[in-house]
Amino acid sequence: MNADRPAWEQLSALRVVSPIQPRKLAKVPFVEMAEGRLQGVVSSGSDIERVYVSSITAGTHGYNCSTNNNRPCGGLRGAPCKHLHSLVDEAVLQYGLDQVARYLRVEGERAGDLVRNLDGGHESIPAAVVFSRFLRHLAYLELPPASEPIAEMHWFPSLGAVS
Repeated sequence: MNADRPAWEQLSALRVVSPIQPRKLAKVPFVEMAEGRLQGVVSSGSDIERVYVSSITAGTHGYNCSTNNNRPCGGLRGAPCKHLHSLVDEAVLQYGLDQVARYLRVEGERAGDLVRNLDGGHESIPAAVVFSRFLRHLAYLELPPASEPIAEMHWFPSLGAVS
């Protein structure tokens, strides 16, 4: 290894940052801050077969919630629905309140404050990209355990890497 560079720069893997608090994966199995949005997949409260793709755009605070086949959420009636509230709650558990607030560019002392302080409105965002990312993450869970690297995941953070 090159002594002029930190160890983490010389590895293709980094330590995964653990969630701030345990999350309810059954309710919100996928949450990420990516593509300028807080986005994720939220399970339906009434139908075990249905999930919603929910997102909030950073800065503009435009929000959307629809089923994975782009049917609008019935709870979007001029304000964020319960799926968006669940998304923010779980993002705060995953990343911490300060990081989520900074990413969305909204202030609040609790997760609920972040949603209440959004000043955007409903904007149509296709669900397919987020849902596809979720399905790709699920596919990795089905792989058998192995110690060899997976070619397409060479960039992915590793739990065992040195920080």
